[in-house]
Amino acid sequence: MENTLQKYFHWGALGSLLTLIVWCVLWEMVVAPLHPGGSWMALKALPLLIPLLGVIRRDVYTLQWSSMVILLYFTEGVVRGYSDKLALSSLMGWGEAVIVCVYFLCAVLYLRPYKKAAKRIAKELLEKVNPAK
Repeated sequence: MENTLQKYFHWGALGSLLTLIVWCVLWEMVVAPLHPGGSWMALKALPLLIPLLGVIRRDVYTLQWSSMVILLYFTEGVVRGYSDKLALSSLMGWGEAVIVCVYFLCAVLYLRPYKKAAKRIAKELLEKVNPAK
């Protein structure tokens, strides 16, 4: 069922998820930590490891729920992009928001054919249960 375009969307989702994990760790440990020498904020990357295996395996359910959960990282990126005083940290926040947008779009576009197929199957089942009179 998977076509070439879907493969690109899968690779885009996987690549952006991995990029986001590395981005969060580098942001809080090296580039612009809240405290000198790194901060515990780097642990925010740990929840991103939970859907990683499912995204690698192209699990539809994992891609569905992770595309919603990842929006929390978008929120953090926008808030810190606007509010951080340090220019580098603000730039990292906007970068996080962009990476999340890439993941979200790739995940949604990857899932689109599956959603269409599910709607079609549901409609066929409904027609079998309630045949036209």
